[in-house]
Amino acid sequence: MAIIENPASTDGAGVRIQSYSLGSPAAPSTTAVHAAVTDNGAEQTVTTAITSPDVPRAVTATAGGTGADIKAIQVTVNGTDASGAVISEDLPAFTVNTGGSVTGSKAFATVTNYVIPPHDGTGATTALGTSDKIGLGVSIGRNTVIAAYFGGVKESTAPTVAVSSSALPSNTVDLDSASDGSEIIVDLYNS
Repeated sequence: MAIIENPASTDGAGVRIQSYSLGSPAAPSTTAVHAAVTDNGAEQTVTTAITSPDVPRAVTATAGGTGADIKAIQVTVNGTDASGAVISEDLPAFTVNTGGSVTGSKAFATVTNYVIPPHDGTGATTALGTSDKIGLGVSIGRNTVIAAYFGGVKESTAPTVAVSSSALPSNTVDLDSASDGSEIIVDLYNS
């Protein structure tokens, strides 16, 4: 994430407004990080053929294959955040006997491995992908985002923002527009 220097930008009370370029994230994909892995009846730690997200962003896990074989397991993702700090996240559990995706809440810059507990049967598959939740690149204690721009156009709907003053990867923004490779810029108050 890059701060776009704009030294003249302040509100009426003299509080500085900063612009952050969050990059140009590609469209979300259920297999952007790793293709579907077929269950083998045991816990699997995937360490090869991993593609880290194109920008720091929340990851998804997608259960597929034979619906009756899908178990309410939680995939654990390990990697680093935008600052290079090691992070880990247990993604939400799948719905029993139902294919579909779950989305994490932390922005991963890299994925080093992920752990898939065994499903109920070897017909189930699990893939790791990317979501539209993009890392904000700064830790803030409250939502101070005042505008978001997608491909140079101001979003008319405010983005969904998650914040944490102590955990950088827990600061994310989800625009109303779906990522498609267009640049995302966020303006926020940052004292």
